[in-house]
Amino acid sequence: MAAPLPLRTLSRTDCPVSRARLCRLQLPHGALDTPVFMPVGTQGTLKGIAVPQLEALGCQICLGNTYHLGMRPGPDLIKKANGLHGFMNWKRALLTDSGGFQMVSLVELAEVTEEGVRFRSPYDGKEILLSPEKSIEIQNALGSDIMMQLDDVVSSTVTGPRVEEAMFRSVRWLDRCIAANMNPGQQSLFAIIQGGLDAELRKKCLTEMIKRDVSGFAIGGLSGGEEKDHFWRMVKLSTEYLPPEKPRYLMGVGYATDLVVCVALGCDMFDCVFPTRTARFGSALVPWGSLQLKHRQYVKDFGPIDEDCECPTCKRYTRAYLHALFRSDTAALHHITIHNIAYQLNLMRFIRESIQQKEFPAFVQQFMKRMYGSVEQYPRWAVEALNTVNIKLE
Repeated sequence: MAAPLPLRTLSRTDCPVSRARLCRLQLPHGALDTPVFMPVGTQGTLKGIAVPQLEALGCQICLGNTYHLGMRPGPDLIKKANGLHGFMNWKRALLTDSGGFQMVSLVELAEVTEEGVRFRSPYDGKEILLSPEKSIEIQNALGSDIMMQLDDVVSSTVTGPRVEEAMFRSVRWLDRCIAANMNPGQQSLFAIIQGGLDAELRKKCLTEMIKRDVSGFAIGGLSGGEEKDHFWRMVKLSTEYLPPEKPRYLMGVGYATDLVVCVALGCDMFDCVFPTRTARFGSALVPWGSLQLKHRQYVKDFGPIDEDCECPTCKRYTRAYLHALFRSDTAALHHITIHNIAYQLNLMRFIRESIQQKEFPAFVQQFMKRMYGSVEQYPRWAVEALNTVNIKLE
């Protein structure tokens, strides 16, 4: 009898109009309903929120960072704690990235060769080689449900031969990651599509990577400052080529409009530090944009952040209180973080419900109207992207 797969698709419901899909995936640590947003817990914790609070908000899966966890506290210690699940006392699904993104975010500390990426540790200055094999070794020790291949990452604004070099190297590194996985029965591996903003390079990468036996695919190398018109076209091209029976993870995307549009284009999974990072600047996410709670206009505003939100922050605290607290106590950042994560998770829940009820196009219309007010204010790129999947904004 064949060993059970670490990731199985239990059900799938397709939107009859767009490319949006509702899927239920089975992972070793429980079922996962998509489309889903994954909060980012870089070093085994989300900044400003505790694990029990994250569970209470209904979070199904969160993300850990292989590079930072590999540096501190290190894979050996985490393995002794029964993996990252045991270390952070998180009983639901985990996804770990490969550490490849640090090629961009820590570029002054990194050197890329065929062997791997040589980093100078930002903690103690020591030189470290992160190879495909080492990345998978660390992720095996972390015990995540979903692991990401190590890819050769370049900024989405880079052009020229470096983009092609990175794309082909990512294909070769995928093969090394597959071979290095010592726990294929419990940990799924996702490939990462590269190719920058070059459609032909993306197609070449897609053609090669879908030949590999992996559990899912990520769309990488985007959301790094490129024009939105280029962004959505590369997303759409990728979902057109990717096999429909496997999950599609769009990396680094977290703005509400981006999430809604890219679900329509056929993406299933998303992650971004945006909701937690923006909370630390006093910005609360709402269906009509955001509230800058540090501004004086909220000094005497005794309403909640969002009267329709059921999160603990909105049930208990006023805008005036959070404004006052922001200037004197870091607890304000904690309360706003809870709200922002709740906003993201609720948005994805509403999306899933609308697909299930075959009302996703109507949901998109309502979302855009609430977010922007009038058709004249809608971002042109979003209108064009949605039009290509038969959602014509009115």
